[in-house]
Amino acid sequence: MSVLTLRFRGQLSDMAEADRRDLLDRTPDDDDLLRDTVAAIIDLVRREGDTALKSLAREYDNVRITHIEVPKPAIAAALAAVDPALRAALERAARNIESVHKAGIQTAVEVEPEPGIIIRRRPEPLGRVGVYAPGGKAAYPSSVLMGAIPARVAGVGEVIVCSPPDSTGKPSAGVLAACAIAGVDRVFAIGGAGAVAAMAYGTDTVPRVDRIVGPGNTYVTAAKVMVSSAVAIDSPAGPSELLVIADDSADPSAIAREMVAQAEHDELACVVTVALGGELADRIETSLMAQAAATKRASIVRRALERQGGVLVASSREQAAALATAYAPEHLLIATRDAEALAATIRHAGTVFLGTTTSVAFGDYMTGANHVLPTNGLARSYSGLSTQDFIRWTTWQRVSPEAAARLAEDVGIFADAEGLDGHARSARGFGTPA
Repeated sequence: MSVLTLRFRGQLSDMAEADRRDLLDRTPDDDDLLRDTVAAIIDLVRREGDTALKSLAREYDNVRITHIEVPKPAIAAALAAVDPALRAALERAARNIESVHKAGIQTAVEVEPEPGIIIRRRPEPLGRVGVYAPGGKAAYPSSVLMGAIPARVAGVGEVIVCSPPDSTGKPSAGVLAACAIAGVDRVFAIGGAGAVAAMAYGTDTVPRVDRIVGPGNTYVTAAKVMVSSAVAIDSPAGPSELLVIADDSADPSAIAREMVAQAEHDELACVVTVALGGELADRIETSLMAQAAATKRASIVRRALERQGGVLVASSREQAAALATAYAPEHLLIATRDAEALAATIRHAGTVFLGTTTSVAFGDYMTGANHVLPTNGLARSYSGLSTQDFIRWTTWQRVSPEAAARLAEDVGIFADAEGLDGHARSARGFGTPA
């Protein structure tokens, strides 16, 4: 194998402005063909419903499905047949996810901004949520747990899962086992943009949902964005990202392992380490080269590192922190002596891992924190998936007669200024008679 060349190397302070823009801008290229293909799939599903879903399974998954919905006995059988060690790991992860997300439950609030004015806000669980669990190149039972369990904790009325069928005509056994453990109500053997369209608009078999959550490939992401005017989505997440800040207290081989672990997700993954020192950077890069070549998914890792991977050198912690805030990564690993203090200076990240032993893989599967996170710099404005994604708020208002009289004239003045005579008359009708 030829020598692997990272996309970004050297001193941060010496980086050309064009390279810095390329480092920070991970927005996917505008792919007209992909967008047109996804739009056509969505239109097909809206017009032909279940018939379209079956034809899409033949075209994209190379399988003929007779039943779009997976029978409940098949889900139970998958759980019973799953490897006991995997089942134990899934159940452990489920317990942790439930525990963490219960801590995020919102409660009703009431405030009285002025005497006689009462404002209440009450959280209400969504009626039905759709969780997308990727399949195809790899199946992700963990994504089922990360989407379905917080929805359950939030009190959602019905949780459905869509996941691509394998050669059996059903989603993978691991995905089905995870559905059973997470208490999913219904499972559908459909994937890609077609699954997103089915959940957004409904078909004879697949019910329309109130929100779609879960990771997916570029087709799934594009479809979620396209249907977001009809149904809420979590965030337009893209390929996996990792930014590491490391000092000489970190084990270079451990940092390299973390980089390889995230790069193996996808050829489009973005994996960068900022080292506090040139010697450390060299040691990390040397270990990275060896580990990238030895991994089972070496071709994927190699492509990701050559496309958007890097080992850079920062002259100070402040410079490293400033880059991290600008980068706004999905995953931020801080492997320094003062990890917690340094993290406090960084504003934007999907989730932060403190210390070398806090592997991103632990967060992906087992700590209970959610792994459905914003990418492409969207950590500036989006948060990771939580129970808050599965509720909506209703505001209740009460104004007493005395408060109405006090409000009347000021509200009338506002309405006059906006040219809304009807509003002004409505408000002033409660005023104190002259």
